[in-house]
Amino acid sequence: MTAEDDVVGRILAALPPARVPAARVRRIRARLAELYGVPRMPPHGHPIAELICTVLSQSTNDRNRDVAYLRLRERFETWEAVRDAPVEEVEEAIRPGGISKVKSVRIQAILEAISERGELSLDWLPGAGVDEARDYLCSLPGVGRKTAACVLLFAFGMHDIPVDTHVSRVGWRLGLFREGAGFDELHDAMLRLTPPGAELEL
Repeated sequence: MTAEDDVVGRILAALPPARVPAARVRRIRARLAELYGVPRMPPHGHPIAELICTVLSQSTNDRNRDVAYLRLRERFETWEAVRDAPVEEVEEAIRPGGISKVKSVRIQAILEAISERGELSLDWLPGAGVDEARDYLCSLPGVGRKTAACVLLFAFGMHDIPVDTHVSRVGWRLGLFREGAGFDELHDAMLRLTPPGAELEL
């Protein structure tokens, strides 16, 4: 990033979110596509798997997350079995992912909360629409906007965007976000800036 880009980013970051020029977003998308191509990843249709994998990804790297997830799935054949197992067994299975004491309790609490609807399924979420689906996911123990967005986008292809510290840092440098904005505001800003179907591009 040049010094000029940094100055432009600071000026644009000071603008109200609605005033970030659409042309600037189009130029950013075009430049990203030129450098990296347009990402393609069809929705995989496994919302509980996405939810649990995202919980496992917290405070660790992708490799450790994947090892923890695979060990969990090898140890337990169904999500019901994960929910009903002694917490120590879940903790042991996911230990390579780090903070397994916290994550094991959280995973079981999430699966229990989902089950309160009558069955352990999130397949109904697309029919609810993005806002209702997001609100439901965020009502689950320990689930925030980023995790909810991962489930909606990657499992179903719904219009939501995960915003983490990396996305927020780059977005601020590009002048897309107001400096000091909280994560809810950052998520809302990204949704305003991103046309449906382009969620993977920014």
